[in-house]
Amino acid sequence: MINTLMEMFSYTFLVRAVVVGLLVSLCAALLGVSLVLKRYAMIGDGLSHVGFGSLAIATAMNAAPLTVSIPIVVLAAFFLLRISENSKIKGDAAIALISTSSLAIGVVVISLTTGMNTDVCNYMFGSILAMSKNDVTLSIALAIVVLILFILFYNKIFAVTFDETFAQATGVKTGLYNMLIAFLTAITIVLGMRMMGALLITSLIIFPALTSMRLCKKFKTVTICSAIVSVVCFFIGVVISYIKATPTGASVVLVNIVAFLLFWAIHLLPVEAVYKKLHRKVSERRKDT
Repeated sequence: MINTLMEMFSYTFLVRAVVVGLLVSLCAALLGVSLVLKRYAMIGDGLSHVGFGSLAIATAMNAAPLTVSIPIVVLAAFFLLRISENSKIKGDAAIALISTSSLAIGVVVISLTTGMNTDVCNYMFGSILAMSKNDVTLSIALAIVVLILFILFYNKIFAVTFDETFAQATGVKTGLYNMLIAFLTAITIVLGMRMMGALLITSLIIFPALTSMRLCKKFKTVTICSAIVSVVCFFIGVVISYIKATPTGASVVLVNIVAFLLFWAIHLLPVEAVYKKLHRKVSERRKDT
C-alpha cells in the first residue's frame, strides 16, 4: 500500500488534484452542516448546474473556466437566496427552474461549439486531469479564503443556522450572513466541479454533514466530525480511483456512502444504553465499598 501511495504521489498532477480536492472537501463539509440544517442543501445542486452552464460558456469563449464561472455562480447563489426569501416561487421550484435552464444552456452551447465530446463527461462527472496549474493556484487561494471567512464568522453562521429569528432580534444582520453562506457555497461548488462534476459535487456538501449527524449532536462536534469524514473519504476515494482506474468523483461518493452506512449502523447500536448500565454498576460498586 505504501508503494502504491508513493507511486501515486510521484505524479505532479495527482498531487495538485489531491491538495485542491482536500481543501474543497473541507470547505464543502464545513458549509454543508449549515446548509443541511437550514434546508438549503439543494441550493448546491442548483448552483452546480449553473456552474456547468458557465463552464460551457467559458469553453465557447476560450476563456479561463474559473474566471467566468465564479462570478456567474455567485450571482446565481444570491438570486436563489432572494427568490427563496421574498418570491412567491418556493425555494425548491426556483432551484429546479434555474438548474434545468442552466443545464440546457450548457448542453446547447457545447453542442454548437466543441460538440458533444468527452468535455461534457468531464463537466458532468468530473475529471482529475481537468485541473491546470492556474486553476490549482486560484483554487487553493480561494479555498483558503473560504476557510478563513468561515472561521472568522463562525459564531454568526452558527446563530443564523439555528435560530434566525432570535439572531435577528439580537441585532445580527441575518441577511448579510445568509449572503455570506451563499457566497462561500458558490465558490466551493465552482472549485469542486472540475474534479467532482456537476452531478456529483453536491455529495461533498450533503454526505459528510448527514454522516456526522448520525453520532454527533452539537453543532461544533458535527462540524469537526464532518470535516474529518469529508477529508478522509475524499483521500480514500482518490486512492481507490487510482488503483482501480475508476472515475474520481464517483469513487469519492461511494466512499461517502459507505461512511454514512457505517455511522448509521453504529448509531443503531445500543452504545448509550450500555454506557449508562456500566456507569450505574460502577456507581453501585463505589457505594458498596
